Amino acid sequence: MTNAELLARKNLATPRGVGVACEFYASYAENSELWDVEGRRFIDFAAGIAVLNTGHRHPRLVAAIRMQLDRFTHTAYQIVPYESYVELAEKMNRRAPGSFQKKTAFFTTGAEAVENAVKIARASTGRPAVIAFSGGFHGRTMMGMALTGKVVPYKVGFGPFPQDVFHAPFPNTLHGVSVNDAMKALDSLFKADVDPKRVAAIIFEPVQGEGGFYQAPAEFVRSLRRICDEHGIVLIADEVQTGFARTGKLFAMEHYDVSVDLTTIAKSLAGGMPLSGVIGRAELMDAAAPGGLGGTYAGNPLAVAAAHAVLDVIDTEQLCERANLLGNKLQDMLRSLQSRVPQIADIRGVGAMIAIEFCDPESGAPDPDFAKQVQAAALENGLLLLACGVYGNVIRFLFPLTIQHEVFEEALSILAGVLTADVDATV
Repeated sequence: MTNAELLARKNLATPRGVGVACEFYASYAENSELWDVEGRRFIDFAAGIAVLNTGHRHPRLVAAIRMQLDRFTHTAYQIVPYESYVELAEKMNRRAPGSFQKKTAFFTTGAEAVENAVKIARASTGRPAVIAFSGGFHGRTMMGMALTGKVVPYKVGFGPFPQDVFHAPFPNTLHGVSVNDAMKALDSLFKADVDPKRVAAIIFEPVQGEGGFYQAPAEFVRSLRRICDEHGIVLIADEVQTGFARTGKLFAMEHYDVSVDLTTIAKSLAGGMPLSGVIGRAELMDAAAPGGLGGTYAGNPLAVAAAHAVLDVIDTEQLCERANLLGNKLQDMLRSLQSRVPQIADIRGVGAMIAIEFCDPESGAPDPDFAKQVQAAALENGLLLLACGVYGNVIRFLFPLTIQHEVFEEALSILAGVLTADVDATV
């Protein structure tokens, strides 16, 4: 079966709303590489949208899943529980930032974790409103879309959305929004739109994922903590994309000197198996009545087994340290090219959560066309990249943290060639 034949079948069988970035079809994958059905090899700098921090088919994950397959695949944790779920919750409670008693509940998707974090915040405060930020991404469910601060393609045609969701600007120095600007806007929101005593939660990403890999400044996070403490608001960190060594720490909130009340996790938690969760202060997590949290597949035993293996791999292979090493190397390479590529407006990141933003060198306006050209040229040369940002003018780098040294060097060589060559001629 060829890629063209599969593409034709896909177009007939599946809706256009399920957007697909590539026109080739996966056949096999190993660590940081994948091959399509026609045998063509690609270096994977997308990693299933930040899901494969431990790479494709890590031997420890494969072994853990096989071992669980021989025991049982499903009971529904709420019906017949199992020790591995409890043990994983214990590990999350110990390792998540915050010097207070914690509890953890597991779900299936990142959006599901966000939905349940909002439910927990509302149950514990008795309040309805939630505040999120421009550029934030929190999922494709109705509440997830309401919280998400990007219209196209996530929100177009799907309204109306749940009420009592408000947005404030996220600090972004490159685009003229300072921490002071963001905090003034939040204060104005409290004065003009919603009484802070009606706000159950404020949710933010320590590093915005889909929004463009903008890291929340420490001053901003401290200010959010102060405001939440002042008004009795639950502070939620959405760590769906930032978690599990991507930023050089197990959790991105470890980069800050304050803690949040609830943390949502997913993506690389289980290395490709569907698993998410909410970690939080014990008294908040216990606010929902029995039966109020859960789901048929929530905390699936195969996914839980994979998550235990992921934590072991992160520790034994020192992936937090490796994230910093690889991220620094990538940033150094990109900065060495900056003078030769005038469209590069910014190179930023923490750990291995790195992005490059393109703007028109004369007007300073975001340049999504150049980003698309770079992405297409890289793919033509066997390197899979993802774009992001409200304007689509950012390329993000999400390589597995287990990537082989020689493959990483090959990818950097391809990237450098694409950025410094005549991109239009390469596509």
